[in-house]
Formats: sequence, C-alpha cells, structure tokens
Amino acid sequence: MPHDCSFLFLMLYRFLLSASIALGALAPAAVEAKSSCGMASFYGQGDGFAWRTMANGRPMNPNALTTAHRSLPLGSKILVRNLANGKSVTVTVTDRGPFYGSRVLDLSAGAFGKIASTSQGVARVCFSKL
Repeated sequence: MPHDCSFLFLMLYRFLLSASIALGALAPAAVEAKSSCGMASFYGQGDGFAWRTMANGRPMNPNALTTAHRSLPLGSKILVRNLANGKSVTVTVTDRGPFYGSRVLDLSAGAFGKIASTSQGVARVCFSKL
C-alpha cells in the first residue's frame, strides 16, 4: 500500500510541476500583450525581407505602418512611442518576431522612420494596444 501512495504523490507532483511551468511560459505573453517597453528595430530595408510573405499571408511592404510582434493577435493596432524624442506612430501587427535578442518589436522601415532615423538601427520604445 505505501508504494501506491508514493506513486500517486509522485505523479501528482509531476503533473503540478509541468502545469506550473506551462502557465509560467504563458504569463510573459499575457503581460506583454497590454503594453511593454524595450528596444525596437526595423526590417524591410536592405535585409531581403521586403515583399516576402509575412505571417498574415501578405507581402511585407517596407513603407507600410506595420510591425512584427511575438504574441499580439495579427491585425492588432498598437501605438508605439520613442522614449528619446516623444514621437509616436500607430502600426498594425502583421508579422511574428522580432527574433533577435530581447527586442520587443520589429517595425517596418516606414514605421520606424516616423519615430527615429533608420541610421540608428534601434530605438527604445514603449507601446500599448489600442
């Protein structure tokens, strides 16, 4: 009988541990979905991504006001503000990413150019879902 209880306890422990790990993996996306701050970069200018198919199935127009985000639903509108100069732009989530470092957004070159010079490469931004 003691073996049965130990086995059940071990199985319950493993189940609860995996559930807590899974829920913990989802938590950052839920927090990030409302608003976030961090580094943003841009793509679609001289990197081979222009006019390639994005996650939404459409070609990537480098001049459009779009962005790539890891978890926000495609089609979401977000307001992005450059913390260095206060400039802002409203963009639509059309792609997944960014996939480099800890960046929070990959803006299209056109959207990035509205809030910073593309020669900078990256900008510290805050964004919120509209």
